[in-house]
Parts: sequence; C-alpha cells; structure tokens
Amino acid sequence: MEFKHVTVLLEESIDHLLTDPDGTYVDCTLGGAGHSRLLLKRLGPGGKLIAFDQDPAAVKHAQALFAQDQRVQIINRNFVYLEETLKELDVLPVKGILFDLGVSSPQLDEAERGFSYMQDAPLDMRMNSAQALSAEEIVNEWSAQELERIIREYGEERWARRISDFIVNRRAHSRIESTGELVEVIKNAIPAAARREGPHPAKRTFQALRIAVNDELGVLDRTLDQALNCLDAGGRVGVITFHSLEDRLVKQRMQSWLGRCICPPDFPVCRCGAEAKARLVSRKPILPSAEEVDYNPRARSAKLRVAEKL
Repeated sequence: MEFKHVTVLLEESIDHLLTDPDGTYVDCTLGGAGHSRLLLKRLGPGGKLIAFDQDPAAVKHAQALFAQDQRVQIINRNFVYLEETLKELDVLPVKGILFDLGVSSPQLDEAERGFSYMQDAPLDMRMNSAQALSAEEIVNEWSAQELERIIREYGEERWARRISDFIVNRRAHSRIESTGELVEVIKNAIPAAARREGPHPAKRTFQALRIAVNDELGVLDRTLDQALNCLDAGGRVGVITFHSLEDRLVKQRMQSWLGRCICPPDFPVCRCGAEAKARLVSRKPILPSAEEVDYNPRARSAKLRVAEKL
C-alpha cells in the first residue's frame, strides 16, 4: 500500500506548535507524515523529531521517507506510552507535541482494514493489527447492553437500542463477519424515514466501533496529562480532533490546566489548591478554511486546540 494522506490543518498546526527551530518535537500520530514533513522543513540542524505510530504501514512509509534525515526517530508504538518512551530516549523536556486524532485516509481507503462502511471487507478496524480485539469480536460477542452503550456514547446514535437488538438477532443465526453484512443490519434497524436525511446510516455505528476497538478515548484521556508533563516551560501541545467526544475531552482537560478555583463560592479561602499549569494559545478552536474543506471534505469536522505550558 502507498501511504498517501491529505493532512488536515497543516500550516495552522505547525505555525502554532513551533516555538524553537532547534528544539525537540513529538508527532504522536505520524500517519502519512504530513505534519512531520512540514515540521522538519522548519526545524534547524539542531532540531529533533520523535514520531509515534502504532500502524506498521505508516511506520514503514515514514522510514523510507526520512531515511536520510538524522533528526528523525520513528517509534512503532501507541502514543499512550509517550512519557515512558521519551524518558527512555532521554529527550525530556520537549518543545512541542502534536496529536492528529482519528483515522488516516489510507486506513479508511484500504478496504481490508474494515474501517469503511462504503466498501465490503472483513470486520476489523484495528489500527494496530497485532492487537487481539477487533470489531468482529465486539459485534458478535459483546452483550446487547454493551453494544447499545458504545453505539449511543461513542456514536451519539439515537437508534442505538434498535441497532444493538438487530445485531443480536442477526448474529443468533450466523456471525456477522463483514462490513457489508453489518451495514445491511444497521440499515434494517433504522426506520426508512430516518435514513433519508443526514449522513450514511452506518456512519455513527462504525465510528463507535472504531473508538471501542482502539480504546481511542481512553488512550487520549490517559495521554493528555503526560503530554503536559513532557513539555518544557513555554512548550506547546496541539490536538486536532474530528468529533465532539474527542473535542470535549481535550477542551475540558486543557481547561483543567488553567488552574481555576473550583471551590464553592461561599468558601472564604481557596481549598482546592488550583494552580495554573498552562495557558490557552487560542481561546476558541482553530478551524480549517473554506478552501481546505472544499478540496478535502474530511477536514470539515476538524478542530485544533493548543495550550502552552507555563
């Protein structure tokens, strides 16, 4: 597979992240290496880039791309091990850390990965093909209650109960093994009138399964504070999100770094020990331009939030 990917919020993210051209930076989501390439163009000879990706295809692509650049170190690992890995490499503290969350175009477009509801393929959705849990296991072995919960919470799908009931009824006869089979079950579960408006009827359920398979929200939750810990004073962390669940988590965590007192208003003195650890570089999220959305519709829902360590 040729690992091609249109990078979202490319200039904006590097503009906001880069503060010292001779510093060490971390790309936690290497993917097609778009952000890494631009970062390296702007880094000086003393700069260094550490790039993480759990997808062997992304790592192989980047190793070939950056083979001649001694400033790059590629780590084939989930970014949940960020702080541990940077300690092992003895590069702390770093000047900037970037997360570009979600699925890269090659993962969506390569049918056999099972991420897309537009192509029939094995029901997989693993970003790291070495892990055991797949979408096929969740769909066929998790309880109706658990299926309903993840489809409602992670997919924000109003028809979560009907979809989970239809899945359980269908798998009682035979396992659901392909994306095409699952799409048909979802279409049958959602009333025809509801299918006529809005996005593809399977979009929300597929998002929910992908998040559950890869524990995306859990990994992000466990990594954001690590990122702040790893930064030098004045260093920045930038996070590009693609759906409201990720964005809400990032927004709330960055707000918690501001150190605002959460004591009841009738307390005479602060007891919560609130202490500012960071400031917001931009009060509101940075959004893609209309031009970017025109040539890359996948950028439509992207939001970039950036915080600077005090």
